[in-house]
Amino acid sequence: MLVFLWVFQIAFLETCYTLIRQAQVKTYASQITSTIKNGNNAATVINSLSRELEMSVYVYNSTDEIMTKEYGSEFNNPSGLRDINMHNVYSYYRLANEAGGKYITTSSVEIEKISFSPRENSSATIDEAGASSNGTHSGIKREERRSRVQNLIYAEIIKLDNDEECFVLVTAMINPVDSVINTIRVQLFFVTIIFTLFAIVLAFIVSKRLSRPLVEINTTIKELARRNYNVEFKSRGYLEANELSDSLNLTRRELQKADNLRQELIANISHDLRTPLTMITGYGEVMRDLPGENTPENVQVIIDEANRLTNLVNDMLDLSKLQSGAIELEKEQFCLTDEINEIFMRYTKLREQEGYNIVFKHDKNVYVYADRIKLGQVIYNFINNAINHCGDDKTVIVTQKVNDKRVRIEVADHGDGIPEDKLEYIWDRYYKVDKDHKRGVIGTGLGLSIVKNILDLHGAKYGVKSKVNSGSTFWFELEHI
Repeated sequence: MLVFLWVFQIAFLETCYTLIRQAQVKTYASQITSTIKNGNNAATVINSLSRELEMSVYVYNSTDEIMTKEYGSEFNNPSGLRDINMHNVYSYYRLANEAGGKYITTSSVEIEKISFSPRENSSATIDEAGASSNGTHSGIKREERRSRVQNLIYAEIIKLDNDEECFVLVTAMINPVDSVINTIRVQLFFVTIIFTLFAIVLAFIVSKRLSRPLVEINTTIKELARRNYNVEFKSRGYLEANELSDSLNLTRRELQKADNLRQELIANISHDLRTPLTMITGYGEVMRDLPGENTPENVQVIIDEANRLTNLVNDMLDLSKLQSGAIELEKEQFCLTDEINEIFMRYTKLREQEGYNIVFKHDKNVYVYADRIKLGQVIYNFINNAINHCGDDKTVIVTQKVNDKRVRIEVADHGDGIPEDKLEYIWDRYYKVDKDHKRGVIGTGLGLSIVKNILDLHGAKYGVKSKVNSGSTFWFELEHI
């Protein structure tokens, strides 16, 4: 802003003043023209405007070849600006006529300035009239100085209603602005110093105010990096700092949840690995040390626990590949209804020996375009999850619903259900609603995380509806063919 003021107040002040002066002269000249055309008392208007604008106005009758001056109002301009002779009048008339009736220009005029000052070593007293106290001018020194000024000249030819013509000539001095520029320069110098100091102080205060909350946030972040989740980002200061504090508080809470989940994940995986390994080791030692214990039943236990370990490792590898994007879908057209029926065949032994009631409700075959193996894994995990939480009635109901464009698969149980505030977390790895890890009847505890990633790859809609003590219903939707 200071640079802007310096440029426009110093470099362009004279140009701006000249343009403003020209605009004033044109405006008042149009008033004079209007007065003459209307036949009003032109002399009064001319004298008034001449004094107001400090300009000289001349009106000539230019109907005949020889012009005659009808009105004239010479403002007391310095000597040299009033000397408009007829030769100049005719020249300006010709220029105005060539320009279409109006002409404006500036010319440089030399004027004489006379000043009086006391003589050196003179004891005479000077009064206001410039004379000495004894009535003589013996103590006065007369100084004459000549300088050049800009004179603004405006000429306009006026056509009257009675086929007569008038020529208006206006002259006005453009006062030198050198002294004004020097005054403004001095003022701007002090203004620049004052405002520069003010800006430095203000910048220091504002920077301290802006940086204080950031310094506090930075200190708190270092504590958070040390896994101190009890820190709190204080929301004070300006709006952006408050928003940053709120975002970091949210990040802190999510990091705390992730760290707790990591600890639970390690504990759960350790449990799932340790239990089958312990059983395999125990049964193996019994078969080695005790005669007659090498029975098919003991061997089957070892095989089952080894399979459980294999399934756990495979699920962990599948989840890792899904989350890293290393697995690509191999889509094909197949019958989703037949795929569910084939999956149901795996639970024949469970239904016969354990008394589970697993039902599939559908009214027609539905075809989809998807990855058969991955989608079968989704349905298998949903059913496993329902079996693990089906409740005392041991009932799992799979329902196929079809509308015009989509097919919806629902897997429902009548178990304990899931609290509403826990529903968003069940898709996390090894998340436990009751926080008590126990070996499931079937599965590894990673099923819902795998389901989520597979359905995301298919662009499918999915979710869960649950009510405490009434059971849960997991579902997903795909476009059918």
